[in-house]
Amino acid sequence: MDVTRRTILGSAAAATAASLPILKARAAGKFLTIGVCSDFSGTYSDVGGETSVACVRQALEDYGATAKGYNVKVIKGDHQNKPDVGAGLARQWFDSGVDLLIDVPNSAVGLAIAGVAAAKNKAYINSNAATSALTGPKCNANTIHWTYDTYMLSHSTGGAMVAAGGKSWYFITANYAFGQLLRDQTSAVIKAAGGTVVGGVAYPFPQTTDFSSFLVQAQSSGAQVLGLANAGKDTVNSIKQAHQFGITQSGMKIAGLLIYLNDVHGMGLDIAQGLVLTESFYWNMNDKTRAFTKRVLPKTPNNYPSMAQAGCYSGTLHFMKAVDAIGIDAANKSGIAIVEQMKKMPTDDDAFGHCSVREDGRFMCPSYLFRVKKPGESNIPWDYYDLLHTTPADQTFAPLATEGCPLVKA
Repeated sequence: MDVTRRTILGSAAAATAASLPILKARAAGKFLTIGVCSDFSGTYSDVGGETSVACVRQALEDYGATAKGYNVKVIKGDHQNKPDVGAGLARQWFDSGVDLLIDVPNSAVGLAIAGVAAAKNKAYINSNAATSALTGPKCNANTIHWTYDTYMLSHSTGGAMVAAGGKSWYFITANYAFGQLLRDQTSAVIKAAGGTVVGGVAYPFPQTTDFSSFLVQAQSSGAQVLGLANAGKDTVNSIKQAHQFGITQSGMKIAGLLIYLNDVHGMGLDIAQGLVLTESFYWNMNDKTRAFTKRVLPKTPNNYPSMAQAGCYSGTLHFMKAVDAIGIDAANKSGIAIVEQMKKMPTDDDAFGHCSVREDGRFMCPSYLFRVKKPGESNIPWDYYDLLHTTPADQTFAPLATEGCPLVKA
């Protein structure tokens, strides 16, 4: 069964007032509810939204939830990229009996929901926000951060650009938690390697769609690299407009610090070719990733799964295994108990292979540095990447000792 709530209007108060069926009355058997909180209509809808919901459902199907006696509802809600709306929706869901909240593109929304999950003792898997604060100073016992984060992106993509000779940078930054942290962490990587940041601009998010004035400033700065500390449709629009202004043709390199496969598809290879980017999942990596993608594609017409959407699949599958291990009664009562069990068990799925969850809640997987193919190099639909480098999981994310997570014992 599905309960659909695609729009929660305006504010936390409106979100709380919105009516949803009360889920506390548990059906007979092993009853669970999973809420997919995402962007269904805005900047991040292509890398979250309906495809995230489809990946959650695919995980339940692959797990054999029905055959194992589970009655699992999947509901969905649009946080509108507003922290108060996201937090209000999470509070309403948890009070109504939702056992797991998952997805959540937008770091400001993701951090707000982490606080609600801790207050309500519910399980929360964030697969779509980038801020490394979720496993750093803002970590808690109810939250797991799947797929990727700003530390991974800044050190992989940013580090690769500096190593290739891009020593001077100008940043265009989405002015909220994600963009600010990604810019700052990448700036630290640049400076540690002997480079400089010559300037930058932070634009209002999410209402900005025209980046022309920012691109003119970047071009006139004389920097070798334009760093884009944004994501989703903002990144696509930035790169398309940079191409129109002849910025790349003039020799300035573009570092898209968070680019998804879906963004490359939206730009087209004529514009995206040659971009260097980092992901932790690519559908065409191996036989298992291709098999997962083949299973889920009928549920996601015209959209291949992003790494974050694949993370919704992987996280849901591991959640179900943990619920099975501790029993349905314990799972319904305590999000902490579920998350603790998820940390004890190794993960294994077709999207990410064999991985683990660290004590701070960080999902530990390798990261992959890719180059976007030229149009003539792509032989099948959505075949866009060449692999340049693989970074093992223990080098991909920030060391435990440096993160400041209060869960980590000295």
